[in-house]
Amino acid sequence: MLLFSYDNRPLGIIKIPKPPIRSCTPPQSRRSDVLYLSLYHSRKQNHSLFFTCCGSSSSSSSSSSSFLKMAENSSSSSLSSRPVIMVTNDDGIDAPGLRALVKVLVASDRYDVQVCAPDSEKSAVSHSITWRNAVSVNRVEIEGATAYSVSGTPADCASLGISKALFPAIPDLVLSGINMGSNCGYHVVYSGTVGGAREAFFNGVPSLSVSYDWAGGRSTIQDFKLGAEACLPLLNAVLTEIKNKTYPEAQRCFLNIDLPTNIANHKGYKVTKQGRSIIKMGWKQVTSHFQGANMLSTMTMENDISAGAETTAASTTSEGPVLFKREVKGAQIDGEDTDYKALQEGYITVTPLGALSRAEGDCESYFREWLPRVAADFQSASAL
Repeated sequence: MLLFSYDNRPLGIIKIPKPPIRSCTPPQSRRSDVLYLSLYHSRKQNHSLFFTCCGSSSSSSSSSSSFLKMAENSSSSSLSSRPVIMVTNDDGIDAPGLRALVKVLVASDRYDVQVCAPDSEKSAVSHSITWRNAVSVNRVEIEGATAYSVSGTPADCASLGISKALFPAIPDLVLSGINMGSNCGYHVVYSGTVGGAREAFFNGVPSLSVSYDWAGGRSTIQDFKLGAEACLPLLNAVLTEIKNKTYPEAQRCFLNIDLPTNIANHKGYKVTKQGRSIIKMGWKQVTSHFQGANMLSTMTMENDISAGAETTAASTTSEGPVLFKREVKGAQIDGEDTDYKALQEGYITVTPLGALSRAEGDCESYFREWLPRVAADFQSASAL
């Protein structure tokens, strides 16, 4: 494995043996044992648990405690010495990217795998959370893993999964993905996939977000399996560092990984920095709600919209609401050595991210000089 620095200098070659992969039966889903979690408004129901924001819980029946007991039994049946990985995403628990990732993790026979993911697609919801309403949680059968679907957002899933309210212990590592579509540049802000990893990061749990640069007509579902296998050396290295207590503190950064379209022939792993690439969006008036393809990610919006965009303008004289939908206006692409450029060159990009929205450049210095002048001008005007 060849690693590169920001300025494209080779950092060295690391030889990591490929972990054994064994066959795994395709997962089947079965939802049961609904668990309701709420911060405030709790209604008493059978088979329900209720949680306050401080983490205490109460039960309206004995069956509610058995729900968590089931999770404890599932985890205790595995080797306790193995690291625990919790998987979430924003494409939903039935998405091919998540299923491929879980299947590869289980087949490696190195980890205890937990899944806490949205029950439906939640793409481009960023770091939104469910606040006053309850979220419902259902058990889902995924072979080799303890899995639950959640009615909330990716950030909700990550928060719940590491809270010890659903699983008996905090995982060693949280993985969010594999997303169908890349997440580079400014699109990191929109991404629910990155939001799930960031939520774990907020709570001091090491985390990685993983996205695949899906290209219509070129990519196949098999590419998710190849992408998951390509991530294993990184996961093993991170977990080894965590075990040895040499990994950076979880409060300092988390990793955003993007997999190139031609993942079977990727050029290696490259450390990059977040760039400013973004798809420029506009709005146009339409006559009806467009029922097109699902938005796969913010980086694949152009393909999705152009595939079936409505071109007929709406009449402004008709009664009822006026409808608008997004349309692609263009793209802003980085010309420097950033995540998006390296991804397009065929590298698996590894981008350390934080969460502080500090301004770049000399903005702080400028406003330190600007504010006293504004205050002085205001005082002078008031004295007149």
